[in-house]
Amino acid sequence: MYKRLSKMGSSSGGKKKYVNFRNRQRASLSFFIVVMFFGVFGIIVFTEIFFIDERGRAAGVIVRRGSLTIQHKQDKNSDYDDGFQSDDYISIRVGAAMMNDDTLGALLIGGRPPVALPVIEHSAPSASKVYAEHFLPPYPENSTLIEGGWQNVNNTRYKFFVFSAFYDERKGQRIIRVIGATKTRGAERVWCRLWYKAGEFNSSAHVSITVPAKIKVIRENWNLKYSACFVMCPLTNKTIPAAVSIVARTRDPPANLLAVINNHNETALGMASAGVSGPAQYKFGVCVKPLHFEYNRALQIMEFIEFNRILGVEHFTFYNHTIGSQVDCILKDYIDKGLVTVLPWKLNMASQKDIRTEGLFAALNDCLYRSMYKYSHLLLIDLDEYILPKYNDTLGQMMDYLSRRLKSRTHGSYSFQNAFFYLQWDDDDFVYNFEDPVAANLVTLKKTRRKTKLHPHKQRSKYICRPEMTVEAGNHFVWEFIPGHGTLNVPADTAILHHYRICEFGGDDCIKASSTVDRTAYHFKDSLTGAVRAAYNRLTDKCALPELTMPSGKVLNKLMQFLKPSLER
Repeated sequence: MYKRLSKMGSSSGGKKKYVNFRNRQRASLSFFIVVMFFGVFGIIVFTEIFFIDERGRAAGVIVRRGSLTIQHKQDKNSDYDDGFQSDDYISIRVGAAMMNDDTLGALLIGGRPPVALPVIEHSAPSASKVYAEHFLPPYPENSTLIEGGWQNVNNTRYKFFVFSAFYDERKGQRIIRVIGATKTRGAERVWCRLWYKAGEFNSSAHVSITVPAKIKVIRENWNLKYSACFVMCPLTNKTIPAAVSIVARTRDPPANLLAVINNHNETALGMASAGVSGPAQYKFGVCVKPLHFEYNRALQIMEFIEFNRILGVEHFTFYNHTIGSQVDCILKDYIDKGLVTVLPWKLNMASQKDIRTEGLFAALNDCLYRSMYKYSHLLLIDLDEYILPKYNDTLGQMMDYLSRRLKSRTHGSYSFQNAFFYLQWDDDDFVYNFEDPVAANLVTLKKTRRKTKLHPHKQRSKYICRPEMTVEAGNHFVWEFIPGHGTLNVPADTAILHHYRICEFGGDDCIKASSTVDRTAYHFKDSLTGAVRAAYNRLTDKCALPELTMPSGKVLNKLMQFLKPSLER
């Protein structure tokens, strides 16, 4: 009995020891897991602090001839100092003790005669060091410096192109605004290499400042994969760069080179900028979206240019996606006369699939900034559209009338309601009495029947804007103004948009709509016919233009008039 109890007691004590041993194992394992968790977490934090990707950081500014790197917050693992040796850079205090440009230039170029470097000014006192830096790719000497043309941004995951660059100092900021096209959602981060000429000593030498870019997708994109965009590059000094390159990574060799266009010194506005009243103050320009589908309507483009010239337009900007030989010849003649600018438009994106209508919103905004300070007012219209005043002879007279009647001088744009003049409707009977085949073939004289109901503003409407007050242009209205400005909806009894086209939804159902005859264009009949005839005669042989003939309906009408006396007898 005693032996059995002893045996039971020893068995119970062994089980307790085993349970205690397992508990200690579990505690040790839990402690090990906790230590491992904090170890991994510490590694992640360490990595985030010391190895942040250069494209996600707003690291400072780079200057180069060389290059000077000006870091607002410099740390040991700078994005730009890989491989620096102690003799590769000079540390200089910014402020009262900072070297002057001549001394700095001499040091950067190894003791050679000093060059004129841009004046670098900083608002942040933390910008305390300047480093000579030689590791970013140099100025792309083999690239052609252009003021407008699509160029690629290399090493991006998605398509990214840039077209033009403009200096913009409005809205209390100083930036280089680049017109581009990129992904509508989740646009990739890029950098601006701002190029400055190094001075007279070496005209081919350039220094650069590299800054992180801000991308703003233009709002009218129809939810397609790609959109027109602004790439905005902040300026850190008073000097305006001569050129800019957009790069995906700071160490990428620039694949694009855009001349920076600065129109701020333009004096073309004359009396308008001085606030002088009267029609003479107005200077009008026209912007037209890209010409495509081998556009080759010779008479239409002549009518468009000459009619708008009669209305007071001084210059036209077109974008050549694809045009035919006759229109190409005609536009070259107007270019020679200083009336037209034609820019190449070879955007490598599928129209209506990747991007809306050949990237027209990039073209409209390029034209906006290209025309800024050159023209007081800008018409953004298509070749089948005309803004026609009801009772004024010119657009300038109309604007002066609006400023007196509606006190419109502070408005940034003027919206005009759309009226469809459907081409399926019959020609005006007056055409059959014209003796001139030019007049008989002008669409603004042939088509006088329009839809009675006008579209409301912002639906099919077009506008005239004041460029210096406009930030982002759309197709039918302005998306963004400088603060304090807006749109004036012009009353229909002052002017409307004449829009000559086929039924917008296909077929012929549109002609069943209520209509009225509107012969406003006939007020300009004689001057328009004479201007187009002169241009057509001048270019008939040069551009191989076809001979114009009378409409077939007129021939029949003339025949009936000839036979009418005989038939009456």
